[in-house]
Amino acid sequence: MDLTFNKNEDQNKLALSDLKKRYAQIRKGGGEKRIQKLHSEGKMTARERIEYLLDAPETALEIGAFAGFGMYEEYGGCPSGGVVVKIGHVSGRLCVVVANDATVKAGAWFPITGKKNLRAQEIAMENHLPIIYLVDSAGVFLPMQDEIFPDKEHFGRIFRNNAQMSSRGIPQIAAVMGSCVAGGAYLPIMSDEALIVDKTGSIFLAGSYLVKAAIGESVDNETLGGATTHCEISGVTDYKAKDDKDALERIKNLIDKMGAFPRAGYNRVKPAKPAKDPKEIYGLLPGSRSEPYDMVEIIERLVDEGSFEQYKEGYGKTLLTGYARIDGWAVGIVANQRRVVKTKKGEMQFGGVIYSDSADKATRFIANCNQKKIPLVFLQDVTGFMVGSQSEHGGIIKDGAKMVNAVANSVVPKFTVVIGNSYGAGNYAMCGKAYDPRLMIAWPSANLAVMSGNSAAKVLLQIEKARLEKLGESIDKDKEAALYEKIKQKYDTQISPYYAAARLWTDAIIDPLQTRRWISTGIEAADHAPIDKAFNMGVLQV
Repeated sequence: MDLTFNKNEDQNKLALSDLKKRYAQIRKGGGEKRIQKLHSEGKMTARERIEYLLDAPETALEIGAFAGFGMYEEYGGCPSGGVVVKIGHVSGRLCVVVANDATVKAGAWFPITGKKNLRAQEIAMENHLPIIYLVDSAGVFLPMQDEIFPDKEHFGRIFRNNAQMSSRGIPQIAAVMGSCVAGGAYLPIMSDEALIVDKTGSIFLAGSYLVKAAIGESVDNETLGGATTHCEISGVTDYKAKDDKDALERIKNLIDKMGAFPRAGYNRVKPAKPAKDPKEIYGLLPGSRSEPYDMVEIIERLVDEGSFEQYKEGYGKTLLTGYARIDGWAVGIVANQRRVVKTKKGEMQFGGVIYSDSADKATRFIANCNQKKIPLVFLQDVTGFMVGSQSEHGGIIKDGAKMVNAVANSVVPKFTVVIGNSYGAGNYAMCGKAYDPRLMIAWPSANLAVMSGNSAAKVLLQIEKARLEKLGESIDKDKEAALYEKIKQKYDTQISPYYAAARLWTDAIIDPLQTRRWISTGIEAADHAPIDKAFNMGVLQV
């Protein structure tokens, strides 16, 4: 291996080490003291509950682990958004599991908590997966109620989704393993079946203190809304469990008896390992986001051996399109080529930029995949569409619009991996979050923004200089350099994959070696939901 390879490997492994350290801290939730407090009450933590429930916890996908990262610091933070969400097998059936983390503000709902719960429900609804709620929450975090209560994508949408899933035949099981108060009390009861843990679980619209204040009645919480009350008097819950493990075993038994489901029928054969060692990705991927590399080399370490067959290989070279298999599943790959390439006309095309011919090729390829019912995988390292008079005269906006149209109207499941840059309209054309990928994941090397930190800082610097000059302030070179660096540092923070993951713009930041498992599990999930509409791109400027 050459010096460049070794340098890249060191940088990428350092970034991966940083990811692992941050995740290890997040796994602690509200901290060791609060974990010990839960244990002293005879309760398991959210992560312990999920690990006990799943058949193989180590292979499950965690959605939104970095949700809330660096946010709500004035309130002490909100690790993982105060809720743990995983996709994994329960009694052999792929399920979405949602568990409130009572070590984080007693499981209270911050705005990001609501967004993450809605994302979990969205995954279940898109893929027709059973969803299991492990409820242990004090309800809405009142200091921020105005950001979670009244709007369309706020708290109430959860219950709307409960009703929608029930009408679509998507199974929902809820276990009340701690507090379940106020509006949150509707979630388990709008599920198909509800369990409650004796002595530790409780459900009520208003607790004993509020009842006393509202109507003058004196009653303890257990009598008001404990397991005995709801299993023997109100009939609100269906099963009484003696403890957390008993409740989780009952859920396993309920899932075990579910019938078969229709399948979409995506093509799969016996999986094969990649032809080249995936660990070499660390050395192939440059540490700098501006350096070129050959995306084909990355693809050959992600797909099954010998399966990648390029479509229109000699045309539109800044986008790679082709068929392959990942863990046996047939996929169509659309990937940005980061090398500077030469066309047959002798023109040079810059890597990571989408040109008219590239967009044209991708549009047709996406249509072909929809025609043949092949899931799409987008590998993003894109700086945007080509600009300039030649591109504008050549119709880059028209060709870009066709590609965006194809992505937006695609009916096969889409999966997006942000390997490097994800800038501007390139993010949209390469199936960014706004275009409904079933899963969107990022490597530690990812950057997401309107443009790069350097470009944005230069633009913002010119705006700031113009503003200061209007106020009569002079700017020397040193002050200009300091101002540029200040702007760039702020912008660089915002293009970080952690900033994106904190806000659920991506579902996870992962080790590149986990990419095959994420895509394979994603297609397995998508196979639960047959396609019920035809691919149609509507009106286009041809």
